[in-house]
Amino acid sequence: HLDNPVVSDMKNMVFQGTTVSSGKGNAIVTSTGMRTQFGRIAELVQESEKDMTPLQLDLDDLGKKLGVLIIILCMVVFGAEVLKDVSDSIIEELMAAIALAVSAIPEGLPAVVTITLAIGVQKMVQRNAIVRRLPSVETLGSTTVICSDKTGTITKNEMTATTLFTNGMTISVSGAGYNREGEFTRASERFDVLADPHARKLLEIGQLCSNSVLQEDVTGASDWTIVGDPTEGSLLVLAEKAGLPYEETHQEYSEVTEISFDSARKRMTSVNRDSKGNIYAFSKGAPEVLLPLCTHIFEDGTVRPLDEQEKESIIQINAGLAEDALRVLAFAYRPLEREIPGWEPEAVEKNLIFVGLVGMIDPPRPEVERAINLCKMAGIRPIMITGDHKLTARAIALKVGLVEREGEVLSGVDLDRMSEEEFREAVLRCDVFARVAPEHKLRIVETLKDCDEVVAMTGDGVNDAPAVKTADVGIAMGIRGADVTKEASDVILTDDNFATIVSAIEKGREVYSNIRKFVRFLLAANFDEVFLIFVVIMLNLPLPITAIQILWLNLATDGFPALALGVDPPEGGVMKRPPRKPGAKMMDRGMASFILVAGFVAFMASFTIFMVNLTEYGGFIPGITGPMVDFENDISVVTGMAWSQVLAHSRTTVFASVVTFELLFVWNCRDEYHPIWRTTMRGSKALMAAVTVSIVLTLFTIYLPFMWPLFKTVPLNPGDWILIILTSIPALLIPPHWLFGHKHETIPN
Repeated sequence: HLDNPVVSDMKNMVFQGTTVSSGKGNAIVTSTGMRTQFGRIAELVQESEKDMTPLQLDLDDLGKKLGVLIIILCMVVFGAEVLKDVSDSIIEELMAAIALAVSAIPEGLPAVVTITLAIGVQKMVQRNAIVRRLPSVETLGSTTVICSDKTGTITKNEMTATTLFTNGMTISVSGAGYNREGEFTRASERFDVLADPHARKLLEIGQLCSNSVLQEDVTGASDWTIVGDPTEGSLLVLAEKAGLPYEETHQEYSEVTEISFDSARKRMTSVNRDSKGNIYAFSKGAPEVLLPLCTHIFEDGTVRPLDEQEKESIIQINAGLAEDALRVLAFAYRPLEREIPGWEPEAVEKNLIFVGLVGMIDPPRPEVERAINLCKMAGIRPIMITGDHKLTARAIALKVGLVEREGEVLSGVDLDRMSEEEFREAVLRCDVFARVAPEHKLRIVETLKDCDEVVAMTGDGVNDAPAVKTADVGIAMGIRGADVTKEASDVILTDDNFATIVSAIEKGREVYSNIRKFVRFLLAANFDEVFLIFVVIMLNLPLPITAIQILWLNLATDGFPALALGVDPPEGGVMKRPPRKPGAKMMDRGMASFILVAGFVAFMASFTIFMVNLTEYGGFIPGITGPMVDFENDISVVTGMAWSQVLAHSRTTVFASVVTFELLFVWNCRDEYHPIWRTTMRGSKALMAAVTVSIVLTLFTIYLPFMWPLFKTVPLNPGDWILIILTSIPALLIPPHWLFGHKHETIPN
């Protein structure tokens, strides 16, 4: 009797949603509906809720702050206008406030964020990760913990024979999966197994006691695929590695009958007749089951009696292999003098001759160890959560570098014995959990989230669905995943590979890095306009730029470079930095400093342009050195130009100045860790194209006559452009690495 057993330990139970493959029997119904294991899982899925992603929280927070700022500025401007000049109409004063509001809102930001995330989704598909929820692209980049299953994700889900024990010898086998590469060694020296009668007999029994078939892998991923049981498949591959073809063995031994394997017997026997007419019974099974049926041993080329002391030695060898996470099978045979009526198992499977043991393992994927090392370098904590035995989990974790030799492994039973505080400490301390139930997985994820971790959780079976749905990023397996788990997930791995998760996290970090690039670009550009409009209104000057020009700047001129930043090559070392802290805002001190400084420098450039034009062409500054006039009336000034022409020329120059400054400044937004002179231009074709398009569009608004009435622009002369370029050069000199506080960092570029 087990207290609170996990499902895998309930050997005497049948469950809703499973299939009876053979046999018949009677059962007592203990639970129905939502009280069944299947119903409990469905209830857990319904109870799980998805929180907002870090990016959604960031943008929501940014939107609220911008909204408050805009309302305050508009109220200040509108109030100041009303108080200082009652002659203006309420409409004009309202227009000034609206112009300020338009300048403060980054209209292109939502579209650019969405497009950048969508492009990130496309690139993740190329990395074998299908993203079902768009914001999950960035959430992957914020991941601090990966909770992964073992079978098929960290391992290949391909049983591989690695060790043979026969005739007192331990023989190692190299290679992994269903590939023919591999060699047999004994004491580090190559060993010819076919020349050894004991090893050859072992391989032949493995081929004969099998209902599985090797087929050529048309995908090219392996040499073969297995049709049938993976364990039997590993024995067939083992023989092929030794150069013993399946067909050759079956031509020599034709099948007479078979005593099938079942979970109660834990063994199978194949009765075969050789080419000389002799009949043999070949058996394979669990060592603890098959060894008691053996009375003799095939050793040193002869068959001799097997005593209890030797059996105990074999059991110890079996235990040693099991501690290395190997699944061990024993092999035996028996010559039969004649056919046995009915071929009853009790009559056939007795007085067997022990031949040896084979140890098999589901090997780790070769790329997983590097992926785990990359996780640790990137500040991400990988955790293995599996239903397998603790010894198996520990051995695999050691092989892939997940834990050290003394690393702790906790089982579901261990977790059930803990108090809430002990459980929390265990989850924060332990990196390998074995023999866990669905409730344990869900509780582990919830505890990690309560500790402010951003959790990615993998799953394939129905029982994984609650934890997958609860995690910040739920990851389902595309090959062997259940439909309900895929439906609960945010990301589906088409190759079921742990390394793909790490690759997707890297792409998520790149996407977030690029989002930061265009956010600081767009907000700095908008703050330039906000500063400019706010100051000129406070100085009782006419608006330096019209609302339609501001909209054009924010959508057309700024939009294309911002979008190009969204697909820009990543900053160097995205996986050599820790994930951003949970709760950390995109608008941190460094970002705010950069935006304010850049916005102020841009404001100084455009304000200088505006003042120079007013004084040069107008002869005085309305409202400061002279009376404020109605620029719609053709009032002659010193130059003979109408005031409306002076204002149109000044506004056009400011418009061109803002565009020029921003198109130079965008190059300074590509890397927050290095100044522009240390930033490579490699991979910036999209940005070059975007800047070119923005320049062309700006020139259209200035030099195409049919655009003049709409944008209130006039043609500029070469002298204007020289002044514009000179005042825009500071855009390249703003040091992002200083403002972001990275001046001492040495992240590779």
